[in-house]
Amino acid sequence: MTSRVRVLTWNLWWRFGPAWQERQPHIRDTLREADPDIAALQEVWGADGTSQAHELAEALGHHAAYAQPALPPAPGDPEHAGVDVGLGLVSRWPITTWEAVRMPARYRKPTVALRATVAHPDGPLHVLVACLEWEPAFQEDRHAQAHRLAGLAADPTLDGPVPVVVAGDLNAAPDSPVLRPLPAAGLVDAWSAAGGDPAAATLSSAHPHAPMEAAELIDKRIDHVFARPGHVGQRLLFERAVLAGDADASDHQAVVCDIAW
Repeated sequence: MTSRVRVLTWNLWWRFGPAWQERQPHIRDTLREADPDIAALQEVWGADGTSQAHELAEALGHHAAYAQPALPPAPGDPEHAGVDVGLGLVSRWPITTWEAVRMPARYRKPTVALRATVAHPDGPLHVLVACLEWEPAFQEDRHAQAHRLAGLAADPTLDGPVPVVVAGDLNAAPDSPVLRPLPAAGLVDAWSAAGGDPAAATLSSAHPHAPMEAAELIDKRIDHVFARPGHVGQRLLFERAVLAGDADASDHQAVVCDIAW
């Protein structure tokens, strides 16, 4: 019998840009339409004992986890006092465990990756959510964080009946050397393996608030879903790869991939 999981990864653009409150229904509706089993979320706000991930999960009837701090650093203006930037996970199935794993950083305060275990019907589904450094001046950190992420995913204690998933805004195009540690650790780019459009871009210059200063990332697919078999001999099938979301929701588009085994 074939089993499946639909994974979405999406940078939600925190509370940046004008009228961030008006974007929230568009984000919720996009998630409802895409119908992922697992939604890995970056630039998620956390405040007043809750988070954007928890609010979205409640609206969808799903489960949530949230970890902080994450990139980019929260602005220090009074309007956003007490509001953090973090990573979120929204899951159709219960999240049995989760933790914030410190990532390497020489040039900023350390951030985290979110490592969680989800109660998939076939067994524990291990998910890693991350947002890597993007500043060209901090390229060394970006490479170190990618190596750390690959090492976390390759951990043999995660082996089991279900694939291991890595998803996030990795701030690197598919052909970037930043991503090389991931396939070296046995992880497969779900988009490419499913025959997704090689010219797809998740950070478009057409967005009215596109961060044009990040020239190497603009008009590239910098948001990724990777997966590795849960055990030797497990065959993964990558069945679908599409983009979701629009400028009314975020400055990024979401990546949605179906993985079967």
